[in-house]
Amino acid sequence: MKTHEKTPVSNQPVIVAALYHFARLSGHEALQHPLAELCDREGVKGTLLLAREGINGTIAGSRSAIDAVLAHLRAIPGLEPLEHKESSAHKMPFRRMKVRLKKEIVTMGVPDIDPLEGVGAYVDPQDWNRLISDPDTILIDTRNDYEVGIGTFKGAINPETGTFREFPGWVETAGLDDKTKPIAMFCTGGIRCEKATAFMRAKGYENVYHLKGGILKYLENVPEEESLWQGSCFVFDERVAITHGLRESDEILCRACRNPVSPEDQASELFEEGVSCPHCHDSRSEDDRARFRMRHKQMLAERKKALADTESA
Repeated sequence: MKTHEKTPVSNQPVIVAALYHFARLSGHEALQHPLAELCDREGVKGTLLLAREGINGTIAGSRSAIDAVLAHLRAIPGLEPLEHKESSAHKMPFRRMKVRLKKEIVTMGVPDIDPLEGVGAYVDPQDWNRLISDPDTILIDTRNDYEVGIGTFKGAINPETGTFREFPGWVETAGLDDKTKPIAMFCTGGIRCEKATAFMRAKGYENVYHLKGGILKYLENVPEEESLWQGSCFVFDERVAITHGLRESDEILCRACRNPVSPEDQASELFEEGVSCPHCHDSRSEDDRARFRMRHKQMLAERKKALADTESA
């Protein structure tokens, strides 16, 4: 059955809702189609992942549309306590809506790690500074290297991982021999730390903590003048990164390698919008760049046409 997407009201802000919840969902496959239909009908875009272990994703839309999707999710047995974090965008930060079935809602690839069986202790954002300022605390950023590259907490260890699957291997070789020392872990919204802290506890680490609500909640609740956060926080949508107060930052996304590009890198002679940036320029051939230029030209033409169609409607 074909659904009719709502037309967004241009003078209303776009609400961006990041959410996850671990729950034992029986028959999660049956949840996919009704959820996708509702999002389509309400004009919501983004990505939602469903697995037997719960739900994870980020969606964007009007206030009423986001409320409708959240109400639908919280009516599902097991998802009643679902929490979410909100920010806003000046335009829709996603191109389409995807509701996907997965084996894990965040992929660590380690069997038998179940956050419902035991995770690290949650630390509220207002108490985080005190914990990570303790010289005995080992502070670990569980995100990927390209995310850490544009911002992290002062003094945090960067495991330099390319994907979350590499994190368990890093722990095994990181020299974290004293399993009694406090370990504080953080990620964007909290979900990776659910599994990372569960993994650390399974390995015998006794005092494991993680930032409740992740970096997003910290940037929302902790005043900038009190903050120990440095730089911007990468987000997986067209805003690229946000900063204190959940404001959009100045980074843009390289369309060739998908890395965030800082204002300094944008000034580099190796940066060409839609084609290359200092991160990927030397790894691309001239044929690659010619192909990317053509793609970028087509994308700009499509945007121009869409804007003209909107203005003439």
